[in-house]
Amino acid sequence: MKTTSQKALRRHGLALSIATALACTCGATVAQDAPAQAPRNTPPAAPANQQEQQTTELQAITVTGSALPRIDVETPSPVTTITAEQIQKSGLTTVSDVVRAVSADNSGSIPASFTAGFAAGSSGVALRGLTVNSTLVLIDGRRAANYPLADDGQRSFVDLNTIPSNAIERIEVLKDGASSLYGADAIAGVVNIILRPGYQGTEFTADVGTSQHGGGTTRRATVLFGGGDLNKDGWNAYFSAEYQHDDEILTRQRGYPYNTADTRRSGGNNLIGGQPSQNSGSIYGTVTPGTLSRPGDVTSGVPDPDAVAQPLVPCGSRGTLVTDDPANPGSYCAQNFARYTAIQPTMDRRGLYGRFTIKLSDTSKAYLAASYYEVKTSFPGVPAQIQAGTPRNTNSIALPATLPDGSLNPNNPFAAEGKAALINYGFPSALASGENDNHNLRLVGGLTGSWGDWSYDTALVFNHSSLDTRLSGFLNYDRLIDAVTNGTYNFIDPGANSREFLRALAPPLKKTSTSDLQSFDFRVTRPLMDLAGGSLGLAAGLDVRHEEQDDPDLNPNLAAQGLGIAHVKGDRTVSGLYVELDAPFLESLEVDVSGRYDHYSDFGNNFSPKIGIKWKPIEELAFRGTFSKGFRAPSFAENGSSEAEGFATYTPPEDFQAAHGNSGYVQPYGLGFLTRANPNIKPERSKSWTFGILYQPTPDLSASLDYYRIKKTGVIAQQSASAVLDAYYAGLPLPPESAIVQDVPDPAAPDALPRPLVVAAPYVNQNALETKGLDLNLKAGYDFSENVRFTSELNLTKIISWQLTLEDGSTLQFVGTHGPYGLSSGAGTPRYRGSWANSIQFGKATVTGTLYYTSGIKLTAPDITTGCFSTNTDTGANVPADCRMSSFTDFDLTGRYDISDKVAITGSIMNVFDKKAPFDPLNYAALNYNPTYAQNGVIGRFFTLGVRVKL
Repeated sequence: MKTTSQKALRRHGLALSIATALACTCGATVAQDAPAQAPRNTPPAAPANQQEQQTTELQAITVTGSALPRIDVETPSPVTTITAEQIQKSGLTTVSDVVRAVSADNSGSIPASFTAGFAAGSSGVALRGLTVNSTLVLIDGRRAANYPLADDGQRSFVDLNTIPSNAIERIEVLKDGASSLYGADAIAGVVNIILRPGYQGTEFTADVGTSQHGGGTTRRATVLFGGGDLNKDGWNAYFSAEYQHDDEILTRQRGYPYNTADTRRSGGNNLIGGQPSQNSGSIYGTVTPGTLSRPGDVTSGVPDPDAVAQPLVPCGSRGTLVTDDPANPGSYCAQNFARYTAIQPTMDRRGLYGRFTIKLSDTSKAYLAASYYEVKTSFPGVPAQIQAGTPRNTNSIALPATLPDGSLNPNNPFAAEGKAALINYGFPSALASGENDNHNLRLVGGLTGSWGDWSYDTALVFNHSSLDTRLSGFLNYDRLIDAVTNGTYNFIDPGANSREFLRALAPPLKKTSTSDLQSFDFRVTRPLMDLAGGSLGLAAGLDVRHEEQDDPDLNPNLAAQGLGIAHVKGDRTVSGLYVELDAPFLESLEVDVSGRYDHYSDFGNNFSPKIGIKWKPIEELAFRGTFSKGFRAPSFAENGSSEAEGFATYTPPEDFQAAHGNSGYVQPYGLGFLTRANPNIKPERSKSWTFGILYQPTPDLSASLDYYRIKKTGVIAQQSASAVLDAYYAGLPLPPESAIVQDVPDPAAPDALPRPLVVAAPYVNQNALETKGLDLNLKAGYDFSENVRFTSELNLTKIISWQLTLEDGSTLQFVGTHGPYGLSSGAGTPRYRGSWANSIQFGKATVTGTLYYTSGIKLTAPDITTGCFSTNTDTGANVPADCRMSSFTDFDLTGRYDISDKVAITGSIMNVFDKKAPFDPLNYAALNYNPTYAQNGVIGRFFTLGVRVKL
């Protein structure tokens, strides 16, 4: 072909315009940071003036998902690019907010507002609905250390909150399997955060914002400065610093239904605190006369026949006297514990990032980059309950009539009658609050350059993450029993208890968890030969990394009530080798083949191949498709020295309940699920297919539609807990490696089979899953005049199917439901997620409006039960009647006005129409709403004003 032909230039120009289109599924890394080799489609030499013009117009770039620099950036794989300018227009300020707003982020995504989870205060992305452990997060194309705590004690992920946001050049989201280049975990896709390779100048920003409904005030400041021209001075250095503080939003600052567990007005149940039938007590306490079935054991209280409860002390301002509740004979002080909690935790985020680059020669350069980020998350909690089902059962705890010295118990109003007092109580001075303080240090040193036709890129990475966890308000079991037995805690006048005594009763719990990564890689590329469509490109690389995680138990001796076991420890060394060949057989036909071999010190070897094809029958139209195999390496929680215990509300079988007289002992309670690591576990394997169409009839109009299908086998999950429970109730041998921890005997039926307190089972490769869907991206632009330009972008993802195949061959369909319930924190798998951004630039002003949409979800969880999972336990009616969470639509408005070339004023109104989050009683990450998809609906209308200064 002739390189100066108008056809060739138009073809390459089309590629670049599609690549930079906001809605197009492709992305790029500028050649400033790429090896200085001839790009993949570099044509034969042209005259000098034409070469200079072509070099200016057609810059070599590297696209995430390929190791080869190239001119034609439309790779066979779909990639979405989010530039720094787009981030500014969106009004989003953190990597977490930006990445989790991508329409492909779905089931299993972790919001920072989920403070009740194992990984509280962190944030993770889950493309394709395959949870956070199947999406690989890279920084400048290299791995980062995982968050020190695993999601739900199992799933490893990179915390997006610790990635420098002020230094971002762009974010590339590869929505395709990529284990053939990057190795493990790139099953659903790759998120590559690309930082600036250099910077000159100085820039300051300051922003402040607050919610119309109170709380959540944010203060943010950044600085970015640098100097040195790499070409003229031989060096460049820049430094970035940022600070952001977000105030908490307390639950009591919002209205119904986000501020109460009493949803009777919506057809639901009254689950407000203080009810004896729910083993819940207010700070005023409730007592019921009874006896100790085991004399001297204060945990063996049995109420007298027809006994009724009464408040221990008169209800105060935080409680409401209830006397006509059929579920609770007698009276009690109801208390709304939700008023103690927060919708949004207090978060303090600060960090530094710097990079120094030096030019070693005309063909090589070296750099050193370092970052340190601290993210502190604080969250309030509710009064610690004297009753708890785990790790030791105190649901039948009672105040004895007499103390060890023979005197009457002053806390027991029935002591004179010789009666024990079964007690429900919440300790007012022991609030189960917590704080996570994460420190992340990352150092990268690299060398890039060329030698003849070869280009090379090598780097060393050291990444250490240390997380300090502190929890308060969890009762020490031994000290609690001692205080109740000896009467040393004053229940009548809690203020009379000394601070020292209260601290001993609920001592603070502390631990430090760490995660480390050290890696070395060496990569080379070169053109091999000329083909009809350009150069046959070769890329190859090897890398070695060492990973470690040490997450000790916060409750090692099970001394604290309300906490189970969760500890992870493991380390391994991974070595990998990959090769990629990209063959442009024709100007219209490109074939890309890659493969990677990995060796893991803990489970063995893996080979991951991939092939991609792109065909352009005409200049305006392109077809692309890929097939790849991938894998997810077992986390240390799954194959290390680890155990994790989670809890779920559990209702025993009806015949078991009947054997216990349907007493409170067998009413719904928190059943522990203890999962142990399995050293023989194997990786999860995947097969992925994509097929896409790209169309760009004009430079200002582009469209793409991509279909994907991912099939995963050997899915790692806990051995079936149902099988273990069924065997336990039937009196049969339990499945291999499993166990049941029995509760204490039922005081009212001591000879009956005790209820299961903990189900223990190992991780196994047991299930298979398949998901498929569509990604639609549209962009249009129009110049009304020389100074007025309008652009519009639409991104929409549809999950067609998300199907889990169980061990017995049966299948469960999760799309459009709250399943997979445990893996998604009850957030579910919405069928549609999308955004539509419209921006108009007129003179010195730019205004952008962005509409975000998430489709509604059925209140069903096929992996938990059939039918509607949200019902009124008294009437059996669905809650709400249509058993559905409505869709959520949120509109954000941002603007910028350039006062001068150096000063700009920015502002935003998030959730302009103050749209409320839809009612969702099933999500257990928040109270009656879904924070994964509708957090802005509870925060409400939010105003921000800022200034940008460039010097």
